[in-house]
Amino acid sequence: MLSFFTRKRGGIRADWTDWLTYGYLGLGAIVMLAPVLWVVISSFKGEGNLTEFPPTLLPKSFESVKVPGYPRPLTLFRVTREDGSVVTLAQVRRVGIEAVMVDPAHPETGRITVPADRAEPIRQYHLATENYTQLLDSAGSRIGSSIYNTFFITVMATVITLVMNSMAAFALSIYRFPGSNVALLIILATLMIPATVVLVPIYLIVSELGLTNNPWGVILPVISTPTGVFLLRQYMLTLPTELIEAARMDHASEWRIYWKLVVPLSTPALAVVAIFSIMSRWNEFLLPLIILTEPHAQTLQIALAGYTDENGIHYGMLLAMTTLTALPLALAFIFLQRYITTGIASTGIK
Repeated sequence: MLSFFTRKRGGIRADWTDWLTYGYLGLGAIVMLAPVLWVVISSFKGEGNLTEFPPTLLPKSFESVKVPGYPRPLTLFRVTREDGSVVTLAQVRRVGIEAVMVDPAHPETGRITVPADRAEPIRQYHLATENYTQLLDSAGSRIGSSIYNTFFITVMATVITLVMNSMAAFALSIYRFPGSNVALLIILATLMIPATVVLVPIYLIVSELGLTNNPWGVILPVISTPTGVFLLRQYMLTLPTELIEAARMDHASEWRIYWKLVVPLSTPALAVVAIFSIMSRWNEFLLPLIILTEPHAQTLQIALAGYTDENGIHYGMLLAMTTLTALPLALAFIFLQRYITTGIASTGIK
């Protein structure tokens, strides 16, 4: 692994182009991964830690202590006196530029008023795992139904998309018939139509079919994608025609050629289309927002957008839910990543 990341162009000594390349790749990795790491780390921060400015990188919380005579724990501060000595006091309240403190070890000595700029809160590292536990406790069955709906829509839409796109690509790449290029151009032309333009017609059709608040109302309108058809067609054009002709000479049916020969050979391109489909279906927001209006039918993204209660938005639990919803996508990418480079290179999209 170390030798892979320290490979150099040409000789043993690193050239300036090697340093430039590694610097460019390192900067790209930081730009791509920093927001993801920030969300994951922030999901373990408390509410006070999330809203403070300037923000802290690591999850920290204010250390507090229970002082006799006070109903709630008081925040500890490190206070610098006029003579330069430093003492630890607990803050009762803050009034403008002054803070009212009490000695937690000797509360009977009474309250002390100190300038607020001489008091520094005492912090300690704390992983707010309660963001996850409270999320699961408060969401109850709602998050379970949202996870099931999202998984069902993603899996079924991806499977049907792969079948439909591969069959269309098989017809456009293997067969030679008049109008095949026109059909391909019409399919690719649909890429120029914004999704928001067809949103209302899709809703009207789904509503007439009685599929509102039904997962199939989200699955069926997008089972065929022009990008997937184009990728698979470009890959299937690279398959040797001798294999197809040999299968026909052995009296294989067209369905058998498609299912037993073309589909297995197109695995890298199918993996690329699968990862694109999984990412788009899992993160899809606009179409489920207008089709799935009932709480029991909503997906994770819709539930995530509406995750508030009577006390407002809990950013800690919101970030925890964001992290949980991103995990399946990361696992799918890790599982299919070995096919992605091969598939993209073979389909001509470089």
